[in-house]
Amino acid sequence: MLDESLLDAPERLTEADRRGLLRGAAEAGARVRTAARHAAEAGVGNLKPDGRPRAVLIAGPGAAATHAADLLGTLAGAGSPVTRLAPTGVAPAAGALRWELPGWAGSVDLLLIATPDGAEPGLSQLAEQAYRRGCTVVAVAPARSPLNDAVSASRGLFIPMATAPYDHDEPLAGAAPGVLWALLTPLLVLLDRTGLLEAPPEAVGKVADRLDAVAERCGPAIVTYSNPAKTLASELAESLPVVWTEGTSAGPAGRRFAAALAELSGTPAVVAELPEALAAHSALLAGRLAAGADPDDFFRDRVEEPTALRARVVLLRDRPSGGLTAAPNARELALGHDTPISELEPEEGGELETLAELIAITDFAAVYLALASGA
Repeated sequence: MLDESLLDAPERLTEADRRGLLRGAAEAGARVRTAARHAAEAGVGNLKPDGRPRAVLIAGPGAAATHAADLLGTLAGAGSPVTRLAPTGVAPAAGALRWELPGWAGSVDLLLIATPDGAEPGLSQLAEQAYRRGCTVVAVAPARSPLNDAVSASRGLFIPMATAPYDHDEPLAGAAPGVLWALLTPLLVLLDRTGLLEAPPEAVGKVADRLDAVAERCGPAIVTYSNPAKTLASELAESLPVVWTEGTSAGPAGRRFAAALAELSGTPAVVAELPEALAAHSALLAGRLAAGADPDDFFRDRVEEPTALRARVVLLRDRPSGGLTAAPNARELALGHDTPISELEPEEGGELETLAELIAITDFAAVYLALASGA
């Protein structure tokens, strides 16, 4: 059950935020600036690459590395050489995870390691394996971590992760807002230098400014009726979020939102891109999860029995309203099955800025849903 009164009680929200999730979301812009400064101090701006790498391999634990690879691959565009190396092991614990380079990896490839921990033996071993293969290695992790020594011994480049004091109070969630931007920003700066994508300093600065603007609109002191993140969180209470995305940048934002809902609040969600989502989820909206009234629902004990889970469509768009769009058909399908729909569309700006805004608002929404539901 969602405690909606908590959403408009900033002091209670702060008390409930034991994992520092709200602080991480509010300080996302500051993390971007700090991470960009760490990348500059590590010498990324002075690199003179011989050309674009044949492949960019990304390794790391959990949601942070998964989302970084998804975002970087999207920004790199068609024919992107970005590939995530999925770990193997018997448990998600740091000591149990292992990574392996593909058999073809060699001197023309780039290995990126991104982790909020840095104590994974498997990542240190991966750095050593890459060194033997001739791969260039770049890692982003906490400064005082075993991975720092391993990357230095492998003649790689180590960039200290932008951390905050409260990061050490509780185990970091992979989907935590602060973790994403602390790991992603140095990789954006690096891949800009290689020519794989465009993320010059001015663009990174605009991302930080956009994140600050979202924090002002979505912060805990802003009441629900004028706060898009709190509004979305309250709309998703006791619902199955059906996340539909439209536009290139909205895709990874939607996938991250679904993962953050699951990890932070325990809320299941499904996600798909338009227009394929209309066919993929048509049966879902017409089935028992449809929001239309159930004839048997009249006899349900509203005191003893929990409210039935119903679908709610969340439409994330980064495409201008006047362009080619499947949004009208999406609305028609949802409303035709009595399914409510929430929509988010960023303000105009560059691709990095609009992507950052979608991620920031949905991050805040996932955090509010987690706190108000006691997750």
